Amino acid sequence: MRSTVFKFAAAALTVSTVASFAPAQAQQAISIDGSSTVFPILEVAASEFQKNSGGIRVTVALSGTGGGFRKFCNGETDISNASRPIAAREIEACNKNGTRYIEMPIAFDGLAVVVNPQNTWARDLTSAELKRVWEPGSKLNNWSQVRQGFPNVPLRLFGPGTASGTFDYFTEAIVGKSRSSRTDFTASEDDNVLVQGVSRDRGALGFFGKAYYNENKTRVRAVAIVNESGRAVLPTDQTVSDGSYNPLSRPMFIYVSERSAKRPEVRRFVTFLMNSAPSLVKKADYIPFTRSQYSQILTIFNRNRVGTVFGGKNQVGVRISEILSRSAQ
Repeated sequence: MRSTVFKFAAAALTVSTVASFAPAQAQQAISIDGSSTVFPILEVAASEFQKNSGGIRVTVALSGTGGGFRKFCNGETDISNASRPIAAREIEACNKNGTRYIEMPIAFDGLAVVVNPQNTWARDLTSAELKRVWEPGSKLNNWSQVRQGFPNVPLRLFGPGTASGTFDYFTEAIVGKSRSSRTDFTASEDDNVLVQGVSRDRGALGFFGKAYYNENKTRVRAVAIVNESGRAVLPTDQTVSDGSYNPLSRPMFIYVSERSAKRPEVRRFVTFLMNSAPSLVKKADYIPFTRSQYSQILTIFNRNRVGTVFGGKNQVGVRISEILSRSAQ
């Protein structure tokens, strides 16, 4: 499903790509925007919901986590998809505009670090090596500079744009500060552009969500990341959910406007999403929480617990059990 969406997206991401699932004459509408990483989950959810929605129109757009929050805080959307928690600057914008929100984790994801299939040397990389490559002011431009013994091959970098929550999380986890990165890399909010770039260049190095890597395993190769225990780990459902693929495992979120949550059609959609999440998340090729955890998340919504448990900061390595424990307090 997503490959079709992204063929269209490549030509239209600057103005948001919209997937609409409903008859044009529908009277009720739910507006969703935000992360390209979370997009496939909500795309599947909207499609399934429409089958018995009674004509409720759901639009799902993707303008990146940051772009989605800008619209959301301005009151332009009902739900914002995010591949990281809401940031301090976005909390301030929402407060300024009187936009209160309910924070709801939706799934687990891992960030895949990828190279060209012709790259036979970089089977694993450490966080320290990735930091030296990506940190602001880095002058590393050849694989021989990354690790002794690597060949003399030009290093070319590909990554999500600065409006992306994936970019925010990667820089927080690897560089140590969100949005802190060298700027001389090919950036795009469209993961397909990144895949194309890495697949065409023997010396390429890039990163994006694991689900999109799964769709493109014949075009790019994942690099194992040496975790805090010193073990080189590849991104799989098991290693992401058990936390061994660190520091590049993360929860993803939806944020529901408190104002919108009062509308019956929005409540109906969010309830459907949480009740169906285990199968919907798998269908979108992400990693679901347990049914019990989704039930707890739906309780957060039903009890109208507004605000964030992250304090405006992107916290690396946080587990869903910890998020739910904070939300219950």
